[in-house]
Amino acid sequence: MTGCPITEIQWSAYRVPTDEPESDGTLEWDSTTMIVVHARGADEIGMGFGYASQAAGNVIGSILSESVRGISALDIPAAWEAMVHGVRNQGRLGITAAAVSAVDLALWDLKGKIIGRSVAELLGSTRHSVEVYGSGGFTSYSDDRLVDQLTGWSGQGVTKVKMKIGRGRGVERVAVARSALHDSVEIYVDANGAYRRKQALAVAYELAPLGVTWFEEPVDHRDLEGLRQLRERGPAGMDMTVGEYGYDLTQLQNLLTAPAVDVLMADCTRCGGITGWLRAAAAAQAHHVPISSHTAPSAHVAAGCAAPNAMHLEYFHDHARIENMLLDGAPAIENGALTPDRSRPGLGYALKESDAKKFRL
Repeated sequence: MTGCPITEIQWSAYRVPTDEPESDGTLEWDSTTMIVVHARGADEIGMGFGYASQAAGNVIGSILSESVRGISALDIPAAWEAMVHGVRNQGRLGITAAAVSAVDLALWDLKGKIIGRSVAELLGSTRHSVEVYGSGGFTSYSDDRLVDQLTGWSGQGVTKVKMKIGRGRGVERVAVARSALHDSVEIYVDANGAYRRKQALAVAYELAPLGVTWFEEPVDHRDLEGLRQLRERGPAGMDMTVGEYGYDLTQLQNLLTAPAVDVLMADCTRCGGITGWLRAAAAAQAHHVPISSHTAPSAHVAAGCAAPNAMHLEYFHDHARIENMLLDGAPAIENGALTPDRSRPGLGYALKESDAKKFRL
């Protein structure tokens, strides 16, 4: 193990415009920034990525690159602990967590390449592939655009689709989607914390007759008591879920012990990479709660196949679009699921340098 030291960590950032202006219940945006990390060791290069401010790259370059230098590329837990220790004075959450996550992904890719095995093989699998749900349906979309996107996913065998609510014609738009989809397709909604507690409860009961089975972030993700109340008082058959802003295991554990969620969401580009996501999955399993990923589908496939309590992965429109544009080897939906490439060492993807350069910051 001492013969495989990490020798260098490099990062770059890319800002990719959305295909049209987008919004949810609380924010509007027209671009997404992707942070890409390359880790070198034993004459191999591993790649990780995440979606965060360019400031995450500055943390990687100024702190994390030195924190992991010289540690064995095979000893990911040691590198992970060194990174977390290194950012102590900058704060463990937010941008620093995103930075740690991107490097962790790069180190898993590097380890797989050094050993000559896919990360899916290194982690082991409980399933060959993992189901996805299509995610988009932004509040800025016209009804026609909304229907086109959701029915497009259902046409690929996806049986669950998610749309944004929280502003404008929320329930009415869900009704439009319901009328366009086959009864076998479940509708998920995400309010991004737009409602107060009683508002959210009232909306939940309006949505129940439309067959909505998933209500994400109905109130602010920090309102554990409100989330607990909604989980207990909401309609039968409707999962209350949150977790995308869990940047460490303590935050995610707090959601489980509240108890605030029917399904825990976790994002490996925020909660500490594959290492952190699998720890979150184990915590959820100990509470008899399933886990789902948040966005970044290419980053979650191997871990999603490994976790026995993984429910599905989020196939988020913005990130799926970027990954298909910029990553060679981004997994494609087949029969409503994603399958890790077990024939390639590491995570199975590489940056398309020539396609990415026009977006580089």
